[in-house]
Amino acid sequence: MEILSNEVLVLNKLWQVVDVCSVRRALCLLYLRHAQVVLKEGGSFYTFGFEDWRDFSQDHFQDSEIIRTITYKIRIPRVILLLIYDRFPPRRVKFTRKNIYKRDENTCQYCGKKFKPQDLNLDHVVSLSRGGKDSWENVVCSCVPCNLRKGSRTLAEAGMSLIRTPKRPHWRSFVKYSLDAMIEDGWKDFLDLAYWNVELEQNEK
Repeated sequence: MEILSNEVLVLNKLWQVVDVCSVRRALCLLYLRHAQVVLKEGGSFYTFGFEDWRDFSQDHFQDSEIIRTITYKIRIPRVILLLIYDRFPPRRVKFTRKNIYKRDENTCQYCGKKFKPQDLNLDHVVSLSRGGKDSWENVVCSCVPCNLRKGSRTLAEAGMSLIRTPKRPHWRSFVKYSLDAMIEDGWKDFLDLAYWNVELEQNEK
């Protein structure tokens, strides 16, 4: 079910944002009693264990918010609170396809046009065959025509240039991106807090 792949905000037990997981993962954590659902109602926050959330879910909700099993239905959680995790993950953005697309804002770094993710490729600025590496500084989003035009040539050889220099993104910029592009209103309270209270990196002397 596609709905099981939707994103759920994850808080540690100190109510700090630590991750985003799938609905499938959130329900597993809830069932194993490793997490509780967080729900905001009337300006207050409430937490639910699995049984309480299951019972709460029996009220009428839109079909898009409900997963039906043989014996009961359960509402999709939007925010969960981990009960056994009080650490904060390293403030380091993982080098993944999804995060490269997010850093480059689904924009071809050669022609500057914006595309749907499925219409973009990842391109090595310096190709692997010529000593390039898999790194934030050497991988960018590229549309298919630009990717084919460049091939394994250098930028100079292809007569092309980047619209901006690729670099490792700051963790705090990704928090802000999530806040600006947010779909779930229920995330806002926690993302606001994460964005404004994150420790800024200091330049080394």
